[in-house]
Amino acid sequence: MAGIISVSRTDLAQRRKKLRRQRQMRIIQAIWRTFAITGLASGLLWVAVQPVWVLKTPKQIVMKSGNQLLSDETTQSLLVLSYPQSLWRIEPAAIANSLKKQPTIAQAIVKRRLFPPGLIIEIQERVPVAVTQTPGNKKVTIGLLDASGVWMPLEKYTSLNPTKKLPNLRVIGLPKQYCLYWTQLHQAVSQSPVKVMEINCQNPTNLILKTELGNVHLGVPGPQLSEQIKVLAQMRHLAAKLNSGEIEYIDLKNPEFPLVQMNQKDLKLTPKIPKNI
Repeated sequence: MAGIISVSRTDLAQRRKKLRRQRQMRIIQAIWRTFAITGLASGLLWVAVQPVWVLKTPKQIVMKSGNQLLSDETTQSLLVLSYPQSLWRIEPAAIANSLKKQPTIAQAIVKRRLFPPGLIIEIQERVPVAVTQTPGNKKVTIGLLDASGVWMPLEKYTSLNPTKKLPNLRVIGLPKQYCLYWTQLHQAVSQSPVKVMEINCQNPTNLILKTELGNVHLGVPGPQLSEQIKVLAQMRHLAAKLNSGEIEYIDLKNPEFPLVQMNQKDLKLTPKIPKNI
């Protein structure tokens, strides 16, 4: 029994010694890790505060997007930046958000560039496709629409793009009168072989297009818009068959049965216009 007790105490002492050695190794490893992390962080901090990581001039800003409307100089003038400024103090997300507040900019992405130090800015512009006339109590407000239906004030657009030509298409009416179906309508009109100069949305029960064939009444805007524009395209040779000066308007409220309203009488076309007209 005495021998067994003696062996157990020896074994226990060896285990304690081994555990102490392991604890010492862990402490040493933790100290080395702390020194390594501190050294790495200090090194990165030292590198970051060096003068080389400073935005000194607008020439260090690279515009990657193919600007159609805004020049690089105009876009850079919209940036809220002071020079010189540490590259690490600049917040790319804040700059991108400030650019997206501009009515002519749909999307903006801003990134830091380390070698060489600078900023990379990529923007997606809003391209106007129509001039809008919104009637008010005392005056008419003029603005611009892009293909997705986003409205832009004309003054802001022309101040940034003084030499750009305005769209030929005109839209008359309140935004709520056309915003729900604008994307569908614009896509159909822009693809039609019949030129459309004006879209009048003032009457919610009758959408009126001013075209090269004359005024076209479409009725209440709805899912049949695309079909109505297709029927209008089939009627593009109508001017060669009828005197356009005698046409009061073309009625496409029911695209299955289009009508031509003459000055004093209705001229009913065939129940369904052949596809080869």
